[in-house]
Amino acid sequence: MTIGITGGIGSGKSYVSQWLASRFRIPVYDCDREAKRLMLKPAMRRALTQLVGAEAYQPDGQLNKPFLAAYLFASPDHAAAVNAIVHPAVKRDFIRWAQRHRGLVAVESAILVEAGFTEVVDKVIVVEAPLPLRLQRVMERDGATEQQVRARIARQITDDERRRCADLVIVNDGSDFAPQLTAFIEHLTS
Repeated sequence: MTIGITGGIGSGKSYVSQWLASRFRIPVYDCDREAKRLMLKPAMRRALTQLVGAEAYQPDGQLNKPFLAAYLFASPDHAAAVNAIVHPAVKRDFIRWAQRHRGLVAVESAILVEAGFTEVVDKVIVVEAPLPLRLQRVMERDGATEQQVRARIARQITDDERRRCADLVIVNDGSDFAPQLTAFIEHLTS
């Protein structure tokens, strides 16, 4: 059984994922972290360099994150082209990872729906939080301005769109979501 965990930026997906991992010992595949790892592999490096240029990587071989972010956010076509390279590779890597684990596993992805991961998960948990709290979390975490965070949020699908595929919606606003999430996991594992 595979659970997808998704939500908008600053909703607390990672917090919920860490909670599941510590409380239930559920292995969690973090799409953001794994995408960064895969982007350093030779095949993806060649594809991204061919698409955006050698500036995609620093001289030491690491990702040139500011350059890539500027390219991605310059236009929807740019984002789609990069995503067409990255998303399928991450999905394939996740499937291989999940096959190596027995029992319940989870995948955390801000773009679970957009990247087509709903096709490879059995259940979807959507994590939501009030907008002011999301703004505060991301501004503190990333050192971003409110305007920058609002721009990122505007590029993501809405909570309503995510809810359409949700088996469970967790509101991560500081209230105790543990009973609701515990009941959900216990139902899955019983």
